[in-house]
Amino acid sequence: MGGLVYIGYALMVVVAAVAIIHVLMDNRQPAKTMAWVLVIAFVPVVGVIFYLFFGINHRKERIISQSQMDELTKRSMLSFVEQHDFHVPERQKPLVDLFVNQNLALPFKDNQIDIMTDGYAFFPELLRDIAEASHHIHINMYIFEDDALGRLVADALMDKARQGVKVRVIYDDVGCWRVNSRFFEHLREAGVEVVPFLPVRFPSFTSKVNYRNHRKIIVIDGRIGYIGGMNFARRYVSQKWRDTMFRLQGGVVYALQRAFLVDWYFVDHTLITDRIYYPTSQISSKSGVAQIVTSGPLARYPEIMQGYVRIILAARRYIFIETPYFLPNEPILFALKTAALAGVDVRVMCPMSSDAHFIDWASRSYLREIYEAGARVYLYEPGFLHSKLLISDDSLVSCGSVNVDFRSLENNFEANVFVYDEGTALRLKKVYLDDQSHAILLGDVPNRLHPKFYARLWESFTRLVSPLL
Repeated sequence: MGGLVYIGYALMVVVAAVAIIHVLMDNRQPAKTMAWVLVIAFVPVVGVIFYLFFGINHRKERIISQSQMDELTKRSMLSFVEQHDFHVPERQKPLVDLFVNQNLALPFKDNQIDIMTDGYAFFPELLRDIAEASHHIHINMYIFEDDALGRLVADALMDKARQGVKVRVIYDDVGCWRVNSRFFEHLREAGVEVVPFLPVRFPSFTSKVNYRNHRKIIVIDGRIGYIGGMNFARRYVSQKWRDTMFRLQGGVVYALQRAFLVDWYFVDHTLITDRIYYPTSQISSKSGVAQIVTSGPLARYPEIMQGYVRIILAARRYIFIETPYFLPNEPILFALKTAALAGVDVRVMCPMSSDAHFIDWASRSYLREIYEAGARVYLYEPGFLHSKLLISDDSLVSCGSVNVDFRSLENNFEANVFVYDEGTALRLKKVYLDDQSHAILLGDVPNRLHPKFYARLWESFTRLVSPLL
């Protein structure tokens, strides 16, 4: 018996050593490397299992070939070439070029952008657009809940499928873990094409569970698009839930369509490039240039994170951020502190109480750190702030699915729209300032600013493992 225990212990040591070597040779950020090494070293069995599930880096893999990407991009590229009198604001040109070079995120002019700040505005508008669809409806959603709201959307989609409209839906398998498979089978029986994103099944469980499609993308007839933070679930129409969604029309919908069709090829292996999915835009608005930027663990670089860093460091007057979770990686944290110390008006708004208590505790020391560097930190009180916004210098806004946390910035498949337009920026600034009027400054919450010893110790522990959350 003692010999078996010795062999088991030796095997555990060997496996842990191999895992630690694998972590070291991946050459990721030192903070994340150290976090994984410590977890594996001190709790080897649990640490190795967690590393297999959540730690292995797949960024160097290439699942979609360059030729396939070129084919999927061809139609949106033609629409890009057809733009006349196209002008990118000189100040924003380096950022636009960064996204084009890293992500082939083509910029489009002449866009109409409607802003919705709660489910009561978003869902009636969406259901109306679905009812008026005549050719196709494309939806990529992290959560599609089997509740009253989810069933309402599902009924609308099934009705259009029966009318002959092509309806395609991607849902995230982990985001919808609690949803009975019968819910999606019911959609399929009505003619809706429904595919899960990276279904988590053994034995491939460990290679997929950590990389989730967190995007919220909707395209209707190639003319109307939605992007933002809202999923299909009843809680998004609660008065306690504050979120942001953009309704898009114009050339930028071509880019949103491309993003969906790339994901569709990823999950269904069907290459859809027909010109009918990129109809001629009837919008002639002068609302500025917009780009749809996606990011994910299979891309060579974390594109949206790079864009955020550039925006923060380029800000001259202010940078306003809303995020439900604040666990910034080192580049974002450094950029925010640098901007604040340089005299830029840096404001970060988070919910007073999060829906994830462990993450809530892990974020507190980060918020205190940027506060001490001169940033203004606001805690939103009326309910849960799920909005993901960035506004800078009355000239640039970003809205989408990206949270300011390790998971969104490095692991998830995400999508944001970046808009270079003063009018849109001023509208979003007004939204932000209205939210700010319902928030309290971190400096006015003594137990957050000066926590007691045991609270500070727990904050430090949760921060240690925050790169793994």
